[in-house]
Amino acid sequence: MRQSNHLAAALALALAAACSGGALADGDTVTQERLVNADKEPQNWLMHHKNFEAHRYSPLSEITADNVKDLKVAWTMAIGGIEGGGLWTHGGLEATPIVEDGFIYIADGWGSVYKIDGHGGKGRLVWKMDPKTDRDWAGAVACCGVDNRGVALWHDYVISHTLDGRLIATNKKTGEVAWTSRIADPEKAETITAAPLVVKDMAISGVAGAEMGIRGWVAATDLNTGKELWRTYTVPAKGEPGSETWKDEHNAAATGGGSSWVTGSYDPETNTIYWGVGNPGPDWDHEYRPGDNLFTDSTLALDADTGKLKWYFQHTPNDPFDYDSVAERVLVDLPGKDGKILMEADRNGFAYALERNTGKFLWATPFVKRISWTKGIDPKTGKPAEYDPKKDIQPYLGAQNRTNLTSMVCPGNMGGKNWPPTAYNPDLKLWYIPAIESCNQLTVTPTIPGESYKPREFFTGGGPKQPERITGSLAAIDVNTGKVAAKVETPFPMLGGLLATPGLIFAGHPDGKVGAYDAKTLKELWSFDTGSGVNAPPITFSIDGKQYIAIAVGLGGAWPKWFIDSTPELKNVQPSSMLYVFAL
Repeated sequence: MRQSNHLAAALALALAAACSGGALADGDTVTQERLVNADKEPQNWLMHHKNFEAHRYSPLSEITADNVKDLKVAWTMAIGGIEGGGLWTHGGLEATPIVEDGFIYIADGWGSVYKIDGHGGKGRLVWKMDPKTDRDWAGAVACCGVDNRGVALWHDYVISHTLDGRLIATNKKTGEVAWTSRIADPEKAETITAAPLVVKDMAISGVAGAEMGIRGWVAATDLNTGKELWRTYTVPAKGEPGSETWKDEHNAAATGGGSSWVTGSYDPETNTIYWGVGNPGPDWDHEYRPGDNLFTDSTLALDADTGKLKWYFQHTPNDPFDYDSVAERVLVDLPGKDGKILMEADRNGFAYALERNTGKFLWATPFVKRISWTKGIDPKTGKPAEYDPKKDIQPYLGAQNRTNLTSMVCPGNMGGKNWPPTAYNPDLKLWYIPAIESCNQLTVTPTIPGESYKPREFFTGGGPKQPERITGSLAAIDVNTGKVAAKVETPFPMLGGLLATPGLIFAGHPDGKVGAYDAKTLKELWSFDTGSGVNAPPITFSIDGKQYIAIAVGLGGAWPKWFIDSTPELKNVQPSSMLYVFAL
């Protein structure tokens, strides 16, 4: 089947080239050059994080701190994907819309892709591509919701993932599928929720499923043929570098987790892909997997052409708290010797800066109110203060274990920040973090070798409870100093991600509010109640010189199922699936 898909891919691409006289017109094709220079097209939002550096910043400035109070709904559009399947009663929207020349491309949670014409001050559906995802089969192994965080553009194609592990190329003009390739296997509980990252003629994909005992990876697919170019596993096999950090006698690495479920970033100057890796498995029984458990909870720097590891930095070795390090990597250039930096807001509650050519630790700053699991980060090594390289089970403060089965830990297992993306203002040198302010109770269920793991079932070694209310905050960090420059509290956790413009920050909230905040003080300047929960990041674009703000509305993901008791007001938020577009 895979071979036939590859043949179809080659034939479809050849036909497209033939019909266009051997090449697609420059105005109709998204090339590597356009993606590298995405910031030179401020009217567009050409890729998931706006640029390869993951800034999520736009210089569009028609909407300002002075006039944002006049922002109104320009138009809305109902899209699909609300259907349930497997573990889930309904789908939600987590996608970042992609915009090229006034046309919007967005995915729903099941992987259907919509092309919407935004011209004329209103939205018009051009086409919908439904991949016919097997909802029960894929939904049964989706740990954290019916999720799809968006699409990518390559030449004349929309590149997308499905929850059941497929990569699809759809003709941008017609909505017809050119080819499909399966790159993840739900039979092993592998799913895909991240948007693809297009680099050169490759789609870079990550995988989800650590809560069900997968062995994680990052993979590259040749978009000209649909064939796999490389696959780098985030948990090494026996005898590979890093395998010595799995010190058990029952091959825990085979079900060791290390998902890669958030889209990474890319530095074209060094041809390096930066990707975050999630928690080891089982999540809460770290005595089952003694050792540091590389390369879980790590930043990976990979050669884009080969997938080979250039360097790594591990944030939480032998993690017993489910502190994924999957978040986007933000690339920033500052003056000085160590000015090429990479930043990540980790679930463990600390924001990190590394020198991105070497992985050298620069600084770490707490961005949530309560951190109980460590006294702090060692300023020389970047490791938690309690970390002892001579110990196989790390003695983090208050960690649950097989002697003391239950603990209370801050941040909770949703982290100080989950997947919702940060934003960076390159003029103000401020980095904005959407935070979750939480603690929760963790309990260990000892994992039994040869018995506890069952394919397509949860493999977590225990679980969390939420005994107290969870709130949120929005923090701004000065990247020159690594210090928090401003911070405001929010009544609910920040579950949707951020957009930065010259004087503003935009964010959605799970109670349905979309807000605009002063970029320096974080004072709220405008808000609108969408009537449903927001679980997706906003973007901005312009058509004929008029600036718009767009955001997907529809609360799904893990929160309504696993965490709703900690935010009881959200129990009344109804499922929805809408695209809101605002303008002056």
